[in-house]
Amino acid sequence: MKEELILVNENDEPVGVEEKITAHLNGVLHRAFSLFIFNSSGQLLLQKRTSTKYHSQGLWSNTCCGHPRPGESIEQASRRRLQEEMGFDCAVERIFAFVYRVQLDDGFSEHEYDHVLAGRFDGSPTPNNDEVDDWKWIDVPPLQRDIQAHPDHYTYWFRLSLDKLCRSLNSPGASTIKNLLSTHL
Repeated sequence: MKEELILVNENDEPVGVEEKITAHLNGVLHRAFSLFIFNSSGQLLLQKRTSTKYHSQGLWSNTCCGHPRPGESIEQASRRRLQEEMGFDCAVERIFAFVYRVQLDDGFSEHEYDHVLAGRFDGSPTPNNDEVDDWKWIDVPPLQRDIQAHPDHYTYWFRLSLDKLCRSLNSPGASTIKNLLSTHL
């Protein structure tokens, strides 16, 4: 089944739909999400993308990411993909959004209006082996140091969104996010 992405303008207003692979080959701006799941100890759940993904294979990334389908909200899509990729569901909250563009391997590019969401889960995921090669819980400060030392081990969008998320958590007015996550960031 072909997956259609929602094409958007710089204000996240829908302007059409495009098949997923074609959108990534043509580099058109489309709606996406990046989901960060923390446990009650403040650790972030990472996934290592399977080596069979069409881009960014074998790289560590945030808990899950993807694209809403036409007619599907960001929250619905993120929870659907969380279940499909990591085998669990939890409440999520939208934190912020940003636009980025990057050229990837094999002629693919990401040009996304990326909605960043966060949630909390205490447990062990049961990842889908077609999506995820490995997973781990990790404290954010050592993760940031490893990203700085080995950026090529991580997806581009994860590096960008983690940095923005950490700045957001340390900004004035971030108490509702911190309450949701129950972290010590």
